[in-house]
Amino acid sequence: MRPEILFSLFAGSDSLKGVGPRLKPLVEKLAGPLVRDVLFLSPSGVLRRRRTTSTQAIEGEIAVMEVLVDSHIAPKKPGQPFKVRASDDTGFVHLIWFGGSPQHVQRLLPRGERRIVSGKVERFNNEVQIAHPDVLSLDKIDELPMSEPVYPATAGLTSRVLRRIVLAALDQAPELPEWQDSTWLARQGWTGWRPAIQALHEPQTEADVGPDAPHRQRLAYDELLAHQLALARRRAARVTAPAPIIRPGEASAVVEAALPFRLTGAQVQALAEIRGDLASGRQMGRLLQGDVGSGKTAVAALAMADAASSGVQAALMAPTEILARQHHERLAPLFARAGIDTVLLTGRDTAAERRGRLLALAEGSAGVAIGTHALFQDGVRFRRLGLAVIDEQHRFGVNERQRLQAKGDPAVGAVHLLTMSATPIPRTLEMTQYGDLEVSRLTEKPPGRTPITTAVLPLARMEEVAERLKRAVAEGAQAYWICPLVAESEAADLAAAEGRVVELRTRLGVEVGLAHGQMPGPDRESVMAAFAAGTIPVLVATTVVEVGVDVPNATIMVIEHSDRFGLAQLHQLRGRVGRGERASSCILLYGSGESGELGETARQRLETLRRTDDGFEIAEEDFRLRGGGDPLGLRQSGFPAYRFADPVRHRGLMMAAYDDARLLLNRDPDLVSERGRAIQVLEALFDWRSHRPGSD
Repeated sequence: MRPEILFSLFAGSDSLKGVGPRLKPLVEKLAGPLVRDVLFLSPSGVLRRRRTTSTQAIEGEIAVMEVLVDSHIAPKKPGQPFKVRASDDTGFVHLIWFGGSPQHVQRLLPRGERRIVSGKVERFNNEVQIAHPDVLSLDKIDELPMSEPVYPATAGLTSRVLRRIVLAALDQAPELPEWQDSTWLARQGWTGWRPAIQALHEPQTEADVGPDAPHRQRLAYDELLAHQLALARRRAARVTAPAPIIRPGEASAVVEAALPFRLTGAQVQALAEIRGDLASGRQMGRLLQGDVGSGKTAVAALAMADAASSGVQAALMAPTEILARQHHERLAPLFARAGIDTVLLTGRDTAAERRGRLLALAEGSAGVAIGTHALFQDGVRFRRLGLAVIDEQHRFGVNERQRLQAKGDPAVGAVHLLTMSATPIPRTLEMTQYGDLEVSRLTEKPPGRTPITTAVLPLARMEEVAERLKRAVAEGAQAYWICPLVAESEAADLAAAEGRVVELRTRLGVEVGLAHGQMPGPDRESVMAAFAAGTIPVLVATTVVEVGVDVPNATIMVIEHSDRFGLAQLHQLRGRVGRGERASSCILLYGSGESGELGETARQRLETLRRTDDGFEIAEEDFRLRGGGDPLGLRQSGFPAYRFADPVRHRGLMMAAYDDARLLLNRDPDLVSERGRAIQVLEALFDWRSHRPGSD
């Protein structure tokens, strides 16, 4: 139940003065449907005015002047502005209107009258002019604030009108009980919630609308704490859900002995953490992350063997058919040695194949299922599903993961969940997007992986690169050639890739494949399979293609316009080579602008990639570089839609909120203390408990 004290904030925005049927959809577009959403709409800037005279006015500033209207100057030609010539004791100023009604301007500024005018100062032919100024009578000067917040605007709703609506929402903001620890508040120098939200909407300087303003930090911490509480509650609910007890057995030992390598220390540690969860009798929710080639699949295979040893089934879901088939080809023989039958389910199985495989799962004779989205379709039944493994988990929504887990039998218990990510995740994102999961990290690569030599070259040396590629292909090597977005359209993107295919076929004298996002799925996977089989020596791909296929013979990665990629994406692409015993290389071709010179951020990205292959270090650097004023980049990285918090600037606050939420729930799980009751108001205010980060 929502606390009564918040009822006014959760009313519709049309309950605010001035929000009628016409403005309601516009307010909802900019802020949201509720009074709370309007209240939480932060100013994007602050408009600073200064009382001055015409001779002392500074170009670019927002000036406030008292002037005498001298004359009206009608335009001589269509398209010219209507002007009003005015003066003060020091000189003249021209007030300019482009379009609009001259009669309205004449009524606003009658000849011989004195008025207050305000607007941005420009100088034209050594004359001061102001375009479309605000105009007030002398007795209204107090209504023109020297500092005014600027809000987002849209057609039909100006910033100033929206400000009046925000102030109406502010009038409805109640005094709320304090949910922050008093010692923490004092240490930070923060005010209470109500003064902080008021200060948000009364900025005096640009610093007041920035992430480091004290009131903004206070509100950001409130939001982060509410989010961390929601994640901590979900985690607590999961760890109390009964689940089948899974322990290692003879099958696990056979599978481990059949692996072509010994486990690294990181794999041993991660497997121990997973096995601890599986043996607890409570539902596991764990994220296993590590670089491409760090051995995640081997760890998952041993966990699935544990499940089979314990009499329950396991399912491994991959995002593409070719990846699912690859997993099946490698894991099925390992499991067969341990007497575990494995079935493959994809969207292209024949009816006969599907019937037999579904029967094996339903009867329980198949201990492991590997497949794509086909695994959670309605016709799939498991006899005793106990463990769900999700490969490349970022490719699946929460609902899809839950649909697979829902294939379990309540009599057996909740299905354990192990998700895997080949993209190392920054610690900050780990806490926000996956804060309800335990995390294991693979920080080592299995022995035998060869280092990848990374070179950063200008596009001007592309012919030299192509000649090197020709010699390598002649000696039996395979290569990826990545074409990025070179114009703001998919058509141009595709044309660039198709053109590169034609050029490389001519230059190299070999078959060159093409894979891109506009191809039908079966056609794209057919090309990828041919490349994996070695019948296509070179594969050209656009940025939208899924290249997560293990091709040990591929030893060369060429990336055009690498300066236009994110650092983590470059690292992922580079990880597609160096998967065999042969020396591998990655060539990053850059060429920004006409000069071909790199911007500073692009230079840092490429230098980081050249310097290190540590995916976790790269992930943190990518987060730092993307976070610098790139909200879109952060959203694309999976961050929740925070209103006040900046995941980069407020990282320290996020760490503190992470700890505070867990400490609070450990001490007061039912939130019955005085602070606990106030915390319930905080949770309801931000409503994170009804939102699942990353959900569909």
